[in-house]
Amino acid sequence: MPIHICSTCGTSYPDTDAPPSRCPICQDERQYVPRTGQSWTTPEKLAGGHVNAWRRLEGDLFEIHTHPQFGIGQRALLLRTQGGNILWDCIALLDEATEALVRALGGLRAIAISHPHYYTCMQDWARAFGCPVHLHEADAQWVMRADPAIRHWHGETLQIAEGVTLLRLGGHFPGGTVLHWAEGAEGRGAILSGDILQVAADLSRVSFLWSYPNMMPLAAATVRRIAGTLVPWRFERIYGAFPGRQVMAAGSRAVERSAARYVELLEGRQA
Repeated sequence: MPIHICSTCGTSYPDTDAPPSRCPICQDERQYVPRTGQSWTTPEKLAGGHVNAWRRLEGDLFEIHTHPQFGIGQRALLLRTQGGNILWDCIALLDEATEALVRALGGLRAIAISHPHYYTCMQDWARAFGCPVHLHEADAQWVMRADPAIRHWHGETLQIAEGVTLLRLGGHFPGGTVLHWAEGAEGRGAILSGDILQVAADLSRVSFLWSYPNMMPLAAATVRRIAGTLVPWRFERIYGAFPGRQVMAAGSRAVERSAARYVELLEGRQA
């Protein structure tokens, strides 16, 4: 029996005769069920009509993005380190070509994911490459397919490779995580941010929301805390969840400035 994949968010569910009656991820207010209703696909059907495109973002960082767009449309990022490759965030499509390319680059040492909207088919990626998946324990309830490869970490930071550290920022989800890559941006540091810091259309800004599709804000105190948590970490670039969304210079300043303006607007101090 095939696993079932939600067509709206890409979350995978256990193999059963029939798909689930609902997708709890989409029914949560941080996501949505489309007006056309809940629909499902399978890995085979997905691979039959979609492919993954690759782009090199900088020396050791690659983007993997599904075409035509599927689900939420996020990209996965493959980060090469001396200790092995790390997949940041996940996409639902793992086809033969993608598996061959990842193996040619050295396979995967680990998978780490920013928040539940991007869990997708993480279990299948982990099984294919024999690696663990690091998820923050605060979001454990959103795992829809239990798997022994999943490791729920706790606390505020987790180093998963030399110079690669997961930082819990919360906000969009309680366990919302970003990845700090010390050697990114030619040694000036980079953040792989998912939706936890959403890179805006103005590529010198980021945003912070409880729900992006439903445009629901976070509290000012939460935004202050997120920005404050990042102060000790040095980073020049921010690679967001979607293709083309990256802050290429003065990343730490972009977070500081964006958070300050966000708080001003929430508190009614706009000019």
